Amino acid sequence: MDKLIIRRAAVLGAGVMGAQIAAHLANADIPVLLFDLAPPKGDKNGIVTKALAGLRKLEPAPLAEPERLQHIDAANYDENLPRLAECDLVIEAIAERMDWKRDLYARIGPHLKPGAIVASNTSGLSINALADTLPAALRPNFCGIHFFNPPRYMRLVEIIATRDSDPAMLDRLETWLVSGLGKGVVRALDTPNFIANRVGVFSMLAAMHHTERLGLGFDEVDALTGPAIGRPKSATYRTADVVGLDTLAHVVRTMAEQLPDDPWHPHFRTPDWLQALIDKGALGQKTKVGVFRKQGREIQVLDTGSGDYRPAAGAVAPEVAAILKNRNPAEKFAALRASDHPHAQFLWAMFRDVFHYCAVQLENIADNARDVDLALRWGFGWSQGPFETWQAAGWKAIADAVAADIAAGRTMSDAPLPGWVGTRNGVHEAAGSFAAARGSLAPRSSLPVYARQLFPERVLGEAADPRGETIWENEGVRLWHLPQVDAGIAIVSFKSKMHTVGDEVLDGLLAAVARAEAEFDGLVVWHEPPFAVGANLQQVSQACAAGQFDLLERTVEKFQRASQSLKYAQVPTVVAIQGMALGGGCEFAMHAGRRVLALESYVGLVEAGVGLIPAGGGCKEMAVRAAALAKTTATPGELFNFLQPMFQAVAMATVAKSAREAVNMGFARPTDTVLFNADELLWVAIKEARAMAEAGWRPPLKARGVTVAGRSGIASLEAMLVNMKEGGMISAHDYRVARAGAVALCGGEVEAGSQVDEEWLLTVERSLFMELLKTPETQARIQHTLETGKPLRN
Repeated sequence: MDKLIIRRAAVLGAGVMGAQIAAHLANADIPVLLFDLAPPKGDKNGIVTKALAGLRKLEPAPLAEPERLQHIDAANYDENLPRLAECDLVIEAIAERMDWKRDLYARIGPHLKPGAIVASNTSGLSINALADTLPAALRPNFCGIHFFNPPRYMRLVEIIATRDSDPAMLDRLETWLVSGLGKGVVRALDTPNFIANRVGVFSMLAAMHHTERLGLGFDEVDALTGPAIGRPKSATYRTADVVGLDTLAHVVRTMAEQLPDDPWHPHFRTPDWLQALIDKGALGQKTKVGVFRKQGREIQVLDTGSGDYRPAAGAVAPEVAAILKNRNPAEKFAALRASDHPHAQFLWAMFRDVFHYCAVQLENIADNARDVDLALRWGFGWSQGPFETWQAAGWKAIADAVAADIAAGRTMSDAPLPGWVGTRNGVHEAAGSFAAARGSLAPRSSLPVYARQLFPERVLGEAADPRGETIWENEGVRLWHLPQVDAGIAIVSFKSKMHTVGDEVLDGLLAAVARAEAEFDGLVVWHEPPFAVGANLQQVSQACAAGQFDLLERTVEKFQRASQSLKYAQVPTVVAIQGMALGGGCEFAMHAGRRVLALESYVGLVEAGVGLIPAGGGCKEMAVRAAALAKTTATPGELFNFLQPMFQAVAMATVAKSAREAVNMGFARPTDTVLFNADELLWVAIKEARAMAEAGWRPPLKARGVTVAGRSGIASLEAMLVNMKEGGMISAHDYRVARAGAVALCGGEVEAGSQVDEEWLLTVERSLFMELLKTPETQARIQHTLETGKPLRN
């Protein structure tokens, strides 16, 4: 299969989705032309320029680093259409109007590069109908490519083929989306709203129906349909506010207009209260008022009875909360169905109607049940898809219960369950997932890109991936390898909760490095996210309470040795990072020979939050790197210029919000690998370790002549702290902690320009760490963090 090469892309439409799609393409090192209409007066690119400025303000940030914005060029349809000839990919993301899209396609057609892929980001219009507006020569390279909002963070992309789409083009596009943009791709059928929105919006309509039927408050329903059942915190009605009430109404209207024969068609309508909000301009988050609003610090919710807002205080009834805590899905669903409580009745009815809808519509909306489940996981943030949930609760028991409710007239539709439901014990098996239209099992995609995912996300009932061969383990780590991938590269994985670093992890890591040096060609540090959230504060707190400070200092020294072992191992060491790499996790990452980071990696030295400084080699490594950077400049004496941003990151416990930012902040290096698909981390890390070994890896020589800023550097950094303290921005203990960080980064109380070695720097940071650990203020911060999960300002 030929590789899809995208040298430049164009996005047509600078609205909310178009601008953010352009941002994510720029994140992936693809220059972008962002088009929109030229206003009748003023700057011809004014609409796009405003949209680009808005990208800087959006949260969560669509840009992996602010500098990415410079790779998006503003363009307009009046002047810049000839530049489409530069683009290998053109994504249309204008408003959901078939006539507008048809007119735009007619304008761009003559300017397209031969062989360029043209794709529509429509969320529900017919892709075949759109293709019919294109010249016949362009149709093989046209398809739907439906991103979810926000595009950087939402994993799902639905690809929708037309009757004329070139299969090879679709395979190349899927491969690029998976590896190049980090997406989970589902091939959807060309039906209204495709898969995720079809089922997800139906689920919201079902929730709205049963909210009204049972007389529940919107805040009650959100308490029921959020994390309590494995859904996002935004639940149902907050999700509607985030999406936009007008947008939701548009999707519902599309279903009503284009699905007249759907058995649930009578429910495809906008509730009166929702239409009333839209008519008033209360559209949700974008207008700061919708189902919910914020008055001062109080969150308020619409009360449909009074038509006014009241304080939001919805909670799950205790007896229903007890049912939901049952880890046996079959018992949980049986208890929900049997309960008389309105909260339980609501949940059973909502799940039942979604199961019913998915079973009836499976053959019409998706190739197979796995595609439905993954689409709802990736597009709506459900922890399990609808078919998985049904299968986990006992396929036949749920099917019988749904059928009984259909017969009793309790369901939203009287459509019977399809015949295949009664002949099966589930839809997911080791061999594949059920495809209703064919009556057979569909295996996973065989595209080569998926071979890079050694442990892909699986649905319930699929065959489990082999977990590799264990070489050695203790309570803290497991040392193992994957002979089918590379028997010569060892993998060490932390076993502690949240991968915190305690004695057992330190002992295990030291042993793993030694074992790798003796028996293997390289070592990879990898486990499921988070990478590591820092030291085991529980162990630290208990030792402080017992006055075991000598023991703690020995542990800190062991931590430093573990970090140094990663840096100076006689085999290449590669850390594979996804999610949080904080405190000690960041320090381990900094010391490895190479780093492979998922784009969504959040890296930082956050010890200041608990009244400490980095002492697992973090301050030492920052000082070494600053000295090395200073040597490469024309003014090597200006070491302070490199230390200052590092000090600010340590003192403020700043966390990089992406792997790109981690590189900019010095936690990773420009030569490190950043991946968009976290499922590829282990595969790439193993390949990197092998390449380093084959290239004759040798560890660096230990730095002996490290130039430090000494007392003058400390004084300069301290001057910043004085101003902050006098301005009431930091407390006295904040000052003390930050000054300790300054001393460690500047090499201790020595003359400016002194040359020291790494052991000196390690001793300085360890000594300062221990001084802080003995203070009541730091111990109070540690205890408060353990009890609340939040930092204490004292």
